[in-house]
Amino acid sequence: MNHLFLIPVSIALGLTSLGAFFWSMRHNQYDDLDGAAARILTTPDQPLPLPEPSRKSEVQPDAG
Repeated sequence: MNHLFLIPVSIALGLTSLGAFFWSMRHNQYDDLDGAAARILTTPDQPLPLPEPSRKSEVQPDAG
């Protein structure tokens, strides 16, 4: 079998990942690496709100 089509596919994947890395560097994605780790320890815990019951989930009896 001819597997030469894998060479352009691998080059395209490599260039795509390199482009994504440079995009993340340009948009300051790696500036505050310790902020989220510290923020999870300092923010107070808040309970999640209870979901509202919907009328769609109620079982309707058959009319017939």
